[in-house]
Amino acid sequence: MATRDLCTKTPGDPVWAIPSTGSARFDWEYADGRDRLLALYQKGKDKQWDGAKRIDWELEVDPYDPLGTPDEAMNVYGSRHWARMTEKDKGEMRRHYASWQFSQFLHGEQGAMICAARIVESVPDLDAKFYSATQTMDEARHAEIFGRFLHEKIGMVYPINDSLQSLLGDTLRDSRWDMPYLGMQVLIEGLALAAFGMIRDTTKKPLPQQILAYVMQDEARHVAFGRMALRDYYRQLSDAELREREEFVIEGCYLMRDRLRGVEVLENFGIPKKEAEELTERSEFLHLFRKLLFSRIVPCVKDIGLWGERLQKAYLDMGVFDLGDSSLDLLMRQDEEVAERLDQERFAAEEKERMAEVAAAIEQGAGAEA
Repeated sequence: MATRDLCTKTPGDPVWAIPSTGSARFDWEYADGRDRLLALYQKGKDKQWDGAKRIDWELEVDPYDPLGTPDEAMNVYGSRHWARMTEKDKGEMRRHYASWQFSQFLHGEQGAMICAARIVESVPDLDAKFYSATQTMDEARHAEIFGRFLHEKIGMVYPINDSLQSLLGDTLRDSRWDMPYLGMQVLIEGLALAAFGMIRDTTKKPLPQQILAYVMQDEARHVAFGRMALRDYYRQLSDAELREREEFVIEGCYLMRDRLRGVEVLENFGIPKKEAEELTERSEFLHLFRKLLFSRIVPCVKDIGLWGERLQKAYLDMGVFDLGDSSLDLLMRQDEEVAERLDQERFAAEEKERMAEVAAAIEQGAGAEA
């Protein structure tokens, strides 16, 4: 079934065209490169995987409770609307919330794929082109996986959130080659990692847990790539140039904090937009999520050298300034370990099942001979 047939809102033009800006750059020095970045490129090659094989798509998913996360995570929880809902209505609400979340993941991953391809084209250094080529493949795999989950397991797709689309557009329209790094790999992917991690660590459903754990394993490399490239480049910029990028980060952070709330879901259930916005602002879960939202972004922004007075004041206003001292390396290492542990547990269980089947077959054969 076509995606437009599963959309909660009839999409307009099926193709969003953004005029290309900036220069495509060739680098004729093939024998040089930064050791750290080339090592990351090698890791990117070694860690490629097939989403059709590594993920167990045979696992059943209840579309009316696809994630198994607490109902408190829904902004409508505890309101008069929630009190009036039947169990069937609540199941439909869970389906819509999961669809909205994974749809934004899907659209964001397509944006990441396009940004990674843009980096291949525009970044001046060949080592960065090499790595970004592997990331483009990673992002294609992620979009494939999220799309499959929505089509086959939930059966519903939400359009891209207006604010996410706005941030993507601003990132891609900018002619400066470093902006796809900053907009996508620091801001949008930092946001996505926080959302992925919250669901991965709270869901008891094996299929979404697998999807998010394996995607986050890839994203740990992508964030490391953005940090390396931007940290090296931003050391060379003037104060005025750094301030321009800090303004972009400030606007992007406020946009994501204030607009990515799932109001569209409540509107689909007949709740007026103004009331839906008020409900989301009163949600205790949303306040917790907003804090965690910046757990990957703030330390990364500080690490790459964007830490001017206005940016610090903005983070103080958002209540996330203290996250600047978090260890991003530790968070990324934990993401890799979660995926590796999940693989070990899954494949150990499968091996045990195979051995039991072989033992049963041998025993059956011995009984038949007797």
